[in-house]
Amino acid sequence: MSKLSENKWTRAAIPALLIHCSIGTVYCWSLLKTDIALYTGYSKASVEWAFSLAIFMLGMSAAFGGKIIEKDIHKSSLISALFFAIGFIGTGFFVYIKSLPGIFLTYGIIMGIGLGFGYLAPVKTLMLWFSKQKGLATGIAVAGFGLAKVIASPIMNYLLKTQGIVRLFYILGVVYFISMYLGHLLLKKPEGWVESADQQKGKIVKKIFKNPLFWGIWTIFFINITCGLALISQEKDILAVMSVPAVTIALVSSLSAAFNAFGRLGFASLGDKLKDRNSIYKIIFLLSALFSIAAFASNSITAKLVFLVVSLFCVINAGYGGGFSNLPTLLSDRFGMEAISQIHGLTLTAWAIAGIAGNQLSSFILTVSGSFSMVLLVIAILYILALIIAMFLPKQKSLV
Repeated sequence: MSKLSENKWTRAAIPALLIHCSIGTVYCWSLLKTDIALYTGYSKASVEWAFSLAIFMLGMSAAFGGKIIEKDIHKSSLISALFFAIGFIGTGFFVYIKSLPGIFLTYGIIMGIGLGFGYLAPVKTLMLWFSKQKGLATGIAVAGFGLAKVIASPIMNYLLKTQGIVRLFYILGVVYFISMYLGHLLLKKPEGWVESADQQKGKIVKKIFKNPLFWGIWTIFFINITCGLALISQEKDILAVMSVPAVTIALVSSLSAAFNAFGRLGFASLGDKLKDRNSIYKIIFLLSALFSIAAFASNSITAKLVFLVVSLFCVINAGYGGGFSNLPTLLSDRFGMEAISQIHGLTLTAWAIAGIAGNQLSSFILTVSGSFSMVLLVIAILYILALIIAMFLPKQKSLV
């Protein structure tokens, strides 16, 4: 095998991008849900549960599939490609026959399993190949997850206009399978790396659940996602209330998505230069809390201070993405590399729960108060709580 085909770019970075740029299109759901609802005759509120199920299954399959992923990264990437493509194409079929349970099964459960395996599969491989630049490595993969929306959005809009919602799922399902299968073929751990027998016996779960450090990291990760989704899910509605034109709203959506993607790469790379990667979370929470408080204090939703609100969206999106990319490197620093896929997967249960909690939190606040400003106040308080927890996380490595 030539050196060109046995290096960190061809065996880790490129396959990670091929996989993550495919599965990351789950965040294009907002472009699809209205057409699905119109075609099937179901309400958007009913259809919405397909996305919630997909995110929930992502976290749960990553948690419970962590041991499988740890043992055989290559097989896991194939499972991801198959489940994601079958789920995506199957969604098109069940949209065609107008079956809501079928959509939940394919987009929510089957595709969700593909998401979980695909999200985890390249991460440890990247950190092994980029041992001295772990933040850059995980940033590359997770940035691909964030960039997927930017890349796929115009393609999906074009297909919706020219092919319709059903054919969109068929066409892109095939495209994503080819991309992910190619990533599967290329993905490979460095020569000589052997997993320890201890972690393969599955002893890690009981130990990690008894570790307070794990729960501290789990909690700040959960809060970051919950707050991010609580605001991100309301972006369009907030701007609409401020009488921002539809064209500008679309531009802001693309801008915030770009900050999400580059926040993943930027914060992760910055972590490589800091003594303690937990400092990244402190920076994220501090900035997010300050911008949320500023927007709330200025009553910007009614005063129409668009620049401040857009700045808030960009900061929250960057921190939201950075929280994802910094997670595996923080976990590897605290718990080591031996069982990182399992530990990372268990931590992603926070994503599964927050995927439902974030949307519901903002909806509940709006129902009770009718004010977007109250949403800003609540997430500011939660970011401050997360900052306090992050400040007290131990710096030393914890054995599991």
